[in-house]
Amino acid sequence: MRFAMYIPNFDTFGRVSTVVELAKTAEQAGWDGFFLWDHLLPDADSRLGPVADPWIALTAVAGATSRLRIGALVTPLPRRRPWKLARETVTLDHYSAGRLVVGVGIGGDWWREYSAVGEAADAKAHGEMLDEGLDILTGLWSGTSVTYHGSHYQLEDAHFLPAALQMPRIPIWVAGVWPGTRPFRRAARWDGVVPTGRSGALSPDDIREMRAYIEAHRTTTTPFEVVFQGRAHELPAAERGTHVAAYAAAGVTWWLESVWPDVALSDVQSIIQQGPPRPSG
Repeated sequence: MRFAMYIPNFDTFGRVSTVVELAKTAEQAGWDGFFLWDHLLPDADSRLGPVADPWIALTAVAGATSRLRIGALVTPLPRRRPWKLARETVTLDHYSAGRLVVGVGIGGDWWREYSAVGEAADAKAHGEMLDEGLDILTGLWSGTSVTYHGSHYQLEDAHFLPAALQMPRIPIWVAGVWPGTRPFRRAARWDGVVPTGRSGALSPDDIREMRAYIEAHRTTTTPFEVVFQGRAHELPAAERGTHVAAYAAAGVTWWLESVWPDVALSDVQSIIQQGPPRPSG
């Protein structure tokens, strides 16, 4: 199991300079990754500003670190032009020396991140856009000419260089709410899954059930990451290792230590400095 900090891109963490300093501390403290949320309009709720663009923040993080896996978990691809995201991610893949992960999902409209800008909050259409967008994204990453005719996107002889640094592609982790079906069949096509629970935190048994479902739909034997968003820091120190070990045994490969946006910066610094909640023994 590998360990990462998972940080919102707003409120306490809404300034790039703050995010960079936290990432540098995480690398020094032995964490394996540093991931950000991707939201545009949490400041629609006046309690939650300011907001930092995650891609600019991640570029700054890449320049200030040398080892951490980085990425936005997750980017709602339907609210982005896939060719623009392709250009941004390949650039960051090269700049970070191949440390980027791309997390994707359909997103939601809790903070009106679709409706406030005149876009329909249509989950079915967004699922179609996500699948088409992933085909385009990976095609453009290849460095070969792409012609694509979908229901939502059209490309004619689009050729992007350079190709992605990571091969066969930049890893793609797909979000989904468990129990569910389509998002997890989608995840099975790619390189990892970032699940949340429909009625609260997922248990180790939930993880086992979800992993079995994904494995039944996998058509390759390439490595596959199961990502869990946990808060071990909220448990007594003596219980953290055992708690995390139960998820490792269930098949979780990445533990994301997650903090809420209103957590005091000093508390987050302390969580990071304590290092990953690795199981003992």
